[in-house]
Amino acid sequence: MYLDKFKKYLLHEKRYSEHTVNAYLTDVSQFDKFCEQTNTSVSNVSNELLRQWVVKMIEKGITSTTVNRKISSIKTYYKFLYRDSFIKQNPTIKLSLIKKKKTLPNFVEKDNMNFLFDNIEFSDDYIGFRDKLILAMFYNTGMRRAELINIGIDDIDFYKKTIKVLGKRNKERLIPLSDNLLNDINNYIDIRLDLFNKENNFLFLTEKGKQLYPKAVYRVVNKYLSYVTNIDKKSPHVLRHTFATHMLNNGADLNAIKELLGHANLSATQIYTHNTFEKLKKVYKQAHPRA
Repeated sequence: MYLDKFKKYLLHEKRYSEHTVNAYLTDVSQFDKFCEQTNTSVSNVSNELLRQWVVKMIEKGITSTTVNRKISSIKTYYKFLYRDSFIKQNPTIKLSLIKKKKTLPNFVEKDNMNFLFDNIEFSDDYIGFRDKLILAMFYNTGMRRAELINIGIDDIDFYKKTIKVLGKRNKERLIPLSDNLLNDINNYIDIRLDLFNKENNFLFLTEKGKQLYPKAVYRVVNKYLSYVTNIDKKSPHVLRHTFATHMLNNGADLNAIKELLGHANLSATQIYTHNTFEKLKKVYKQAHPRA
């Protein structure tokens, strides 16, 4: 009962995306199972039980980032329950996020990305054109995977050279497109419209003409990044990091990158300055005679 109401709250009041809502519900469901194992009801959760839950996750080797996400989900859930008078007091008020080790975002080097687009062969068919365009869209725009999946053909303005994407919390933003990318998009659309139902407006489709799904996009990115880099993570989000890092390294203003990425505040974008500084230190050590 509570979960259904919580889902409506996240969708209609918080206006979170379906992907985000599912993540919240998964976290809350897992916590509910933990409570069941200890014979504890939703309304009788204590600070001690919450600490036990956090400790158990850490002991399982769950990363601090994931633990903090789950903590945030539970805090949001209980804040909702208290607000709507389903419980008399909120047990998560004193529940804090755990400290996490700061890590720099992974990105692919510029030469490797150039090699990917200039030297790696893609099949000369719909899948080949589609996969290469997926990679180019990520690298040239910095958009998120969910944003790419939901792009419609009508979202591309060839005259103004922009693409409209729907970001987190249904916030729209326009991203400029280069002439080369627009040309690739145009060639792909010609092939795509010849093969599939024109009534389906989604830009990226499966080989069966259905809307592309998240795992399929991940497989495409992972496959082709494996040809050009040895970094551990080879995901669509790595291409988002790569876009931001390369833009910053080439002199782009941090506020401009923030707008292109669709970040709500500048602090989320500033992490890319660390990558730039690490590069400066590397250059310094290589170039200075007494470094």
